[in-house]
Amino acid sequence: MRVLVVGGTGHTGSYVIQDLVAAGHEVTGLARSDTAAAALSELGAKVRRGDLEDLDGLKKAAADSDGVINVAYRRDVLMAGGIDALAASELSSVLAYGDALTGTGKPLVWAGTMGSPGYNLGRPATEDDPALPGSDEYKGTLRVRNIVETTVIGLAEQGVRSSVVRLPNIAHSTTDREGFLPLLIALSKEKGVVGYPGDGENLWGAVHIRDAATVFRLALEKGPAGKYWHPVEDEVISFRKLAEAIASRLGLPAVSIPADVLMLPGFFGFLANLVPHNYPATNHITRQTLGWEPTQPGLLADLDNGHYFPTT
Repeated sequence: MRVLVVGGTGHTGSYVIQDLVAAGHEVTGLARSDTAAAALSELGAKVRRGDLEDLDGLKKAAADSDGVINVAYRRDVLMAGGIDALAASELSSVLAYGDALTGTGKPLVWAGTMGSPGYNLGRPATEDDPALPGSDEYKGTLRVRNIVETTVIGLAEQGVRSSVVRLPNIAHSTTDREGFLPLLIALSKEKGVVGYPGDGENLWGAVHIRDAATVFRLALEKGPAGKYWHPVEDEVISFRKLAEAIASRLGLPAVSIPADVLMLPGFFGFLANLVPHNYPATNHITRQTLGWEPTQPGLLADLDNGHYFPTT
């Protein structure tokens, strides 16, 4: 297939391109700079100049492809306007892809989040759990972004083989530089302790990003329309166990952070709206429908590899 990957130079996108190329697909990446173009070429992708601001360009690029994988978002919009502005920006991209792909049966695979079906459900989220409505009353919260995922899924009714890959909060690898783990490790070094919320028994999922990349490819190749996919490892981890694992490697104490210290501008800073909650999820439907089998090291094994804790 001729696959357009948008966001191909990021942590997720670079692995998605490698997986697609290895599987024999012809990959084109969108690049807004010479640096991005060089990175895409090194990954084995063709280069198409453009960016997320050029919606007409996105439509043309999507129309020229056999399918689209979008793992990009505009960090500048997020930093300047917050989650509301980011959601509006992403929604514009979805609608542009929809205009190009409606009625074609071509796949559109979108990077979503494991929080979209809600958190603290009292059970692991499944792929059959829809994203919660993200109406105007949720402005300023992560939930406002759910309108993006529900719009992607809605394109299935317009002849697009659309689906959403819900990434867990922890997506680890040897090249993870800006994900949750590096942020938590940097925060811990700054504070001199590794914190966990309350008793720390809230459960999180994780995945090696190379395994997650395979889910994007499989969804593109054979995923039915209108589905959510869960690239998560079989085991969940409590936040306390994660904190203790990081603490042992940094030589710092792991400590409980009380509820009145958690929220902004408290101990966890902008991560405070994530860390207290439960995000466990199952991967049964993803395994059965797509034939996905994770093969990479699990989270704790990857922490043992040392790349998150350089000695120099």
